[in-house]
Order: sequence, then C-alpha cells, then structure tokens
Amino acid sequence: MKYIVCEKPGEFLLKEKEAPVRKENEALLKINMVGICGTDLHAYAGNQAFFTYPRILGHELASEVLEIGENEKGIKKGDKVVVMPYISCGECIACRKGKTNCCTNISVLGVHDDGGMQEQISVPVDILLSVNHLSNDQMAIVEPLAIGAHALRRSNILAGETIAVIGCGPIGIGIIKLAQIAGAKVIAIDTNEQRLKFAKDQIGVDYILKAGDSTIKQVIKITNGDLCDAVFDASGNKYALESCPDYMSHGGRFVLVGLYKGELTYMHPKVHAKEMTLMCSRNANIEDFEHVISVINQFPTESFITHNVSLTEMIEDFDSWLDPESGVMKATVNFNS
Repeated sequence: MKYIVCEKPGEFLLKEKEAPVRKENEALLKINMVGICGTDLHAYAGNQAFFTYPRILGHELASEVLEIGENEKGIKKGDKVVVMPYISCGECIACRKGKTNCCTNISVLGVHDDGGMQEQISVPVDILLSVNHLSNDQMAIVEPLAIGAHALRRSNILAGETIAVIGCGPIGIGIIKLAQIAGAKVIAIDTNEQRLKFAKDQIGVDYILKAGDSTIKQVIKITNGDLCDAVFDASGNKYALESCPDYMSHGGRFVLVGLYKGELTYMHPKVHAKEMTLMCSRNANIEDFEHVISVINQFPTESFITHNVSLTEMIEDFDSWLDPESGVMKATVNFNS
C-alpha cells in the first residue's frame, strides 16, 4: 500500500509497504481523506514541539472500516468512522480524572506515532466514532473543530458573552463558529486580511479587526469599555500570545489554544489586577467530538476546504501551504483519486 512519510524537515517521500495487520480490539481502516493541519505544517517546517522524524503525518481522518471484531460500539465493516487520534493510557492521574486529552503518556497519531497519511491503518476501536451520515469532507474536519469545541467547553463560554479570537486559521475559525452556535458575540483578530474576510463572509463573525497598534482601542469601543469575557489565542504567535490579556476584561479568561515553542512573558501586576484565569487547551475529549458531529451541518464545510489534492499533488504543493498569503484555509488529501 502507498503512504507518505516526512523523512526530515522539508522532505516528503511517497513509498509503499505491506498493509497493517489488525490486532485484537483494533479496527483496520481504509483512509479516504486526510486533512492538513497546523501541526503537519509545523512538523514539515521543523518547528513542531514533541516531534521526531521520520514520521507519517495525518490525524484529521475520514475513513471506513475494512475489518473489525465484535465491539460495544456496534461498529461494523463498511461503517464510516471518525478517528479521535489521541491514544491515552487510561491509568495516569489525568486519565483517572477523565482528562484523557492530556494523558501523561499520550500518543497522538501523526505526532508521537505514525498517522493516517497511508492507505490503511489499524487503530484501537475505542477511539472511533461512527458517522455514516457525514461526507468525507465533513469527517476530515471534525478533529480540528473538536479542538475548538474543547477550548470553549473548558472556558465555560455562556450565551451573551463577548469573546475575542486571535488567529483566523482553521482552529480559530472553528472556535468562532462554535462560539456563535453557543450564543456568544465574537471579535476576530488577525494580521491576514484574506482570513478576516473569510471570517466575515463565510462565518458571519460579528466584528473583524486587523491586528495592530489601534486594535485595543477598537476592542474597547466595541465592548463599551468592558473588554472581552474570554480571549482565545489560536495563532501560536509569541507577540499575539503576550498581547492577549490586553483584550480581556477584569475577571476574564485567557485560553491558550495555539502552541508556541518557547517562553512567554507577562507583567504580573497587569494580569493580577484583572484576576485573570489563564488556561491551556490541549487536544479534545470524546464529548467534544460528539458535540461537533451534532452541529457540523451548521458549519460551511464546502468553503472551509479550499484545496483538495491527490497524494502526489500534496508533495508538490505542500511548500506553498506554509504561506498564509497562498489563500489556503483547509487543505485535504484525497486517497481515492
């Protein structure tokens, strides 16, 4: 079977190997489509944390079951399934508290272990969700939307609250739309005018602001001086991450969704005065996936996926996707072409 491996930063190779053999309590899956996410882009560029090479990327998967044994979920051969790509130990303190998304021994497909950029993969049955009613396009974006769903659930966003989302890439767009569905008012902030336009035209975000020296003044005006109940960083940019508390109200929450590979600095009296709640949001849980699946028909999947390519085209085009100015919002790789 064919697969693509990232041999080292900046190098993909298309190779062939034997198909995997399903183990007990696993399902053998046929991969139909793989979404490309920021983690894949960072891994290719050589600046992804927690990463080693060579690695088969891919954890946003649209797949169907080729082989499976009897299971409590009732999943059977031929079913379409979404893969929750976080394999947890079930025994550590995080798992015992139900926080399997930050298991101390977590293995994420496509990051710590080989992922789905291959024609077939065998994975544990307990990370599968049956989604026979979804299209391949919808299946391929459930995981990144679940990242946003988890961040919103962690921050306990309430209807009527005003939030700011910094970074209008795929994760930021997911947070924006899911926050709207929850009844929040959203201010989208980015340096990229194309992505701000997408947020306005396709998502219908309440306000768009181009990041700059006057951004805080505009947030103050929009919120009548209150600032935002919660601020979400989906950029992973050091400057953005360190500026986010400026947009946050007294008593507000700051949620770090994007990941920066380095140190961050905050002026303690400034954030202390606001009694800021700072929280990180990592991966997602099964309930986040279930929530996304229940509302995904409200998401503009067709316009969100801007590029769909074959395996060989992915290798040729990947470099261009590193540049936000290329117009890529979400790229997917089609294994059936």
